[in-house]
Amino acid sequence: MPLWKIAWRSIQHRSLASGLTAFSMGLGVALVVAVIVIYGVLNQTFMRSAQGYDMVIGSPKGSPLEVVLGAVFYSGYLRYTIPYDYFRQLETGPYSPEVETAIPIALGDHIFGMPIIATTPNFFTELRYLDRYTYSFRHGKNMDAGGDFEAVLGYTAAQKAKLHVGDQFKATLSKHVPSTEFPEPDMFTVVGILDPTGTPNDQAFFVNLEGFFIMNDHADKTAIDKVLARKSTDRGVRDESELPASEEMSPTETEQKNESKTTKRADRRISAILVLTKIKEVAPTIVKDSLGMDEVRIDRLTAQKLNPLTMSLGNRLVADLDVQVAKPTYEITRLFEMIVGRIQTVLIIFAVMVIIVAAIGMMVSIYNSMNERRQEIAIMRALGAKRGTVMWIILLESILLSLGGGLMGMVIGHGLIAGVGPSIAQAVMVVVNPWHFQLAELILIPCLILLASLVGYLPAVVAYRTDVAQSLNP
Repeated sequence: MPLWKIAWRSIQHRSLASGLTAFSMGLGVALVVAVIVIYGVLNQTFMRSAQGYDMVIGSPKGSPLEVVLGAVFYSGYLRYTIPYDYFRQLETGPYSPEVETAIPIALGDHIFGMPIIATTPNFFTELRYLDRYTYSFRHGKNMDAGGDFEAVLGYTAAQKAKLHVGDQFKATLSKHVPSTEFPEPDMFTVVGILDPTGTPNDQAFFVNLEGFFIMNDHADKTAIDKVLARKSTDRGVRDESELPASEEMSPTETEQKNESKTTKRADRRISAILVLTKIKEVAPTIVKDSLGMDEVRIDRLTAQKLNPLTMSLGNRLVADLDVQVAKPTYEITRLFEMIVGRIQTVLIIFAVMVIIVAAIGMMVSIYNSMNERRQEIAIMRALGAKRGTVMWIILLESILLSLGGGLMGMVIGHGLIAGVGPSIAQAVMVVVNPWHFQLAELILIPCLILLASLVGYLPAVVAYRTDVAQSLNP
């Protein structure tokens, strides 16, 4: 009979004690697996999602990490805004020669528990997600530039909200963007549903930026009347072109309205601007101090002292405009290395301590059973089994218990991820697949075998030194 079968029969003979020992080992392994998988998925998703943009321009108030998390991952709110005119300067103004693509976004509140993102149709044609993939539509099409009240839904958002192409919804707009009360907001119409991307965009409602401005009363009242006349004729609202002659505006009124329109547009504010540059920069907001020792984040005064001829685009934007330039990949790397990585280390240390305690318990359990098995071991020796054979049986028993606990722990760990996955997705807009395996999990197998060999060595030595004649005596 193979030695591993003898060891397995011994485990079955003490099924309750062996099961509890393996389960305690499995709990430690489950914690390690959960930490490794969650950290790995979050790190991979955050890093890959952040690689879609060279820089994010936001308000100088707050932190760069806050700008990146809000503008790229829609986690939380961007409390401060920047003028919409900054986007124009990047698109067609003095900075446009160095800008490949600039996309404005304005963050709204949540609807059906998912964020509302106001942007332009270029978001889906000019940008790439995960740094190389183009957006495609599962159903419908992209928003039109003139479709003020059109919307595109992420794949998960459409499923959760149970909305289809042609359906309408009433957006709840941001409480963090200054606005006046607009008594009768129009409904946004779903014109497209994206294919799954594996990014936070899957759980977002994208609405036309122009409609966002209109609903927040950032546009002039004339534009509002025209949109409502076109989209909601059943409300009885008429376009200005349909007004009778008696109601036509005088030249003075027209001039005042045009002046008001210009003022309103100048007052438009957005949450951030996503930028792809023609010349790729490395950490544009970070420089070394005069000693080359510490990293110093460039503020507006520091940037203004730099040589304009050698300044990067990011530094010039900081110097010329009242903005903050954040590099997503740098901020996410810094987040995981300085904060999340340390938390992961602490959690793994605690999990390893649980495994070590379980291993010690397994050693004590096997060692205590040796008194009951002395006669069994003596009979095996009397039948011709060598000392080394008996020792290997005890070691294999320890290894089988460890591997069984490890397998149980992996199942429990991934089951735990399935339980907390929805909470993680809701908190950071990242979907964690419970059956997503990390290569680091494979390291657990040789580690468990090594640990089992160490804790099984003492009981194996006791079995090796068992005196046959003395143990056979009643």
